Amino acid sequence: MNVSVGLIEERSAVEVELTGAFTDASGKPYASGRHRFTSEVSLAPSDPASCAFAVDDVTIGIGFHWERKERQVFRGAFRLVKRKAGLTMINDVSLEEYVTSVISSEMSASCPLELLKAHAVISRSWLWFPKANPSPAGSARSQALDSHEILRWYGREAHPDFDVCADDHCQRYQGITKAFSPAAADAVRATAGEFLRYNGAICDARFSKSCGGLTERYATAWEDEDIPYLESVYDGPAQSRPYSPEAWIRSNPPAYCNTDDSELLSRVLPGFDQETRDFYRWRVAYTPAGLADLIRSRLGVDLGPIRDVDALARGPSGRIYRLKIAGERDHVVIGKELEIRRALSPTHLYSSAFVVDRESDRLVLRGAGWGHGVGLCQIGAAVMANAGKNYSEILRHYYRGTTVSG
Repeated sequence: MNVSVGLIEERSAVEVELTGAFTDASGKPYASGRHRFTSEVSLAPSDPASCAFAVDDVTIGIGFHWERKERQVFRGAFRLVKRKAGLTMINDVSLEEYVTSVISSEMSASCPLELLKAHAVISRSWLWFPKANPSPAGSARSQALDSHEILRWYGREAHPDFDVCADDHCQRYQGITKAFSPAAADAVRATAGEFLRYNGAICDARFSKSCGGLTERYATAWEDEDIPYLESVYDGPAQSRPYSPEAWIRSNPPAYCNTDDSELLSRVLPGFDQETRDFYRWRVAYTPAGLADLIRSRLGVDLGPIRDVDALARGPSGRIYRLKIAGERDHVVIGKELEIRRALSPTHLYSSAFVVDRESDRLVLRGAGWGHGVGLCQIGAAVMANAGKNYSEILRHYYRGTTVSG
């Protein structure tokens, strides 16, 4: 099976550096070197194992605090498709090659092998789930209860020209650029054809960077739907939850993802993710006027200097999915978790699991975790793998009641 991955869009021209021989649909050869294209073309490698193509200035982390441009190298065939906004570049690659790249891009290829195996299973499952469960849902859905409420969540975008994009919106796919360790290929071979299943059906295997000690339920981030294998799980060996959500966030409880093992984190996190620190518990502060300016720029509403930020509804991990922000002129209620994270940061807050304190002239957000927190916690899974847990044990921990099979 092949996967079509959208690499870049809206380019008037695309410059590609080929390694090895490629041919177009008419049989015309293209030798190694740089080639510039301004119209549609489809090139296939003469030898998929040794041929590759490189593209400069590929934007990664779009909209997040780690956004940047990188040169990336890919295997497989590629197509340039002409659309009104410009050229779209699509990489056609085998499923297992795609998964090898994803697990080396989402995490580091130097990760513990059992984490790479676990990630191979869920990345394969995440990709395949919509094929087995087609849905007409678009990329964003909104539900406004009144004129003061913005309730929005972001589903899977139905890309018209390809199966998945290459960025965090889908799964990170950075070709062979980050696949520097043979462990990634070994993990994919060891789990070839395996999927995460619940009652025999392939799972919607969501994952995030750090749950903050408790994973979150599906409905906090997306549709108001309970998915049995995407419920909240304590990220540790015990099952007790002795804290309220607010007290949990204010504390520093033990959990798999609560680690200060810098050597492990350097092996697990890609280079640009290592720039993000203190994500198990974090702090952000705003002045009332500064927060008002931010909300005006992000939401287009002028509330005046902010007086109160109140959580109206939280999930079990403490992640807020309805938040009231009151200013001197007006108020607004926003949700769900990603919309809250976008509204309260120039890029994204690490998560919507936070409490708010007033300190002197500032509103201080104290938070927990990095990401939506649903499903597998990548840092927690790395700690489990490093402690000797195998990939099946890791998956059973985060996705209760599931099995792994082909």
